[in-house]
Amino acid sequence: MNNPLMTSGQLVVSSQRSLCTLVCKWTFSSETGWDDSFWKSIGLEDLMANKYSKIGNEVLPPGTPVGNGLTAEAAEDLGLSKGIAVAASLIDAHAGGLGMIGANVKGHNLPCENQPITSRLAVICGTSSCHMAVSKSPIFVPGVWGPYCSAMVPGLWLNEGGQSVTGKLIEHIVQGHAAFPELQTKSEARAQSVYTYLNGHLDLIKKSLPLGLLTVDLHVWPDFHGNRSPLADLTLKGMVVGLTLSQSIDDLALIYLATVQAIALGTRHIVETMQVAGHHINTLFMCGGLSKNPLFVQMHADIVGMPVVLAQEVESVLMGAAILGVCASKDFASLQDAMEKMEKIGRIVLPNHKDKRFYDKKYQVFLKLSEDQRKYKSIMQNA
Repeated sequence: MNNPLMTSGQLVVSSQRSLCTLVCKWTFSSETGWDDSFWKSIGLEDLMANKYSKIGNEVLPPGTPVGNGLTAEAAEDLGLSKGIAVAASLIDAHAGGLGMIGANVKGHNLPCENQPITSRLAVICGTSSCHMAVSKSPIFVPGVWGPYCSAMVPGLWLNEGGQSVTGKLIEHIVQGHAAFPELQTKSEARAQSVYTYLNGHLDLIKKSLPLGLLTVDLHVWPDFHGNRSPLADLTLKGMVVGLTLSQSIDDLALIYLATVQAIALGTRHIVETMQVAGHHINTLFMCGGLSKNPLFVQMHADIVGMPVVLAQEVESVLMGAAILGVCASKDFASLQDAMEKMEKIGRIVLPNHKDKRFYDKKYQVFLKLSEDQRKYKSIMQNA
């Protein structure tokens, strides 16, 4: 592997998304090792040489100590001591889920209180959004990755839904609007980010209406870069219904709001698909750059209809990495014990159930947009 942090012959499965997928398709067994026929069928039989020395033949759960700790070479490069415990790692989004999903919620009056973490969904949202749900037994969810055994929490199966380029989509919509230069000027004059300014502007133009209802005639299908979950259709494109000739900041604020709502509606689509398949989710745990936007968080609470828990430590990915480290150093009895004691609840955002009927209707329109787009494709196939 040429990795100075790892002893030759060891494999950190969860640090490579592709390898994790292979394991969950039963190409690897802890008793018998890799399935030789798989590698032959895809033309990679060279990886079988010398008992799989190129990729390793040992699977380590997250947080497991690797080898004899930090090698001398790595210690010198990092300015640390040789032998410091090194943990089997995780994908960044998986570390984010690990860094918040196990927090102790006693006394917070949440629906997941006194229930296992299988009642929680971790939403890691930045440039893209990832939706992590764990279960005691494997659950196969159409259009959702997994189930992966012990890929995030040892002993539990992971399903991972996702939305491609969510943060990038919001940026694209805002920066591509004709009123963006004016928005920049006004937000800079107030020493605010453009999103803080837009959130405040929405409060001004909503008047006596609930904010979400401003988009009653404006709908967005957010898959400008294809759908990752739960439709798993990379050919889908973005859609906007309800455009006018306006190029004002009011118009920009509304299309921004509709885009944020569309992303939340996409999360609802993923959650409902998981629920139908067998998950029992009642609380969202959210981290990442988009979770710092109050509008984004509130729209997810309102549209999904579940409370959103924000961690006290905003960098949940780093918290997850720290939890792996303390487990490798044996400071805690188990990874689950470390999660419960190290993770702290920050802010809790409750859904506004008064707007439920409106968002149920908007969700119907949301689903119809994808149905209509597929009809358009069918019509044009023989053009």
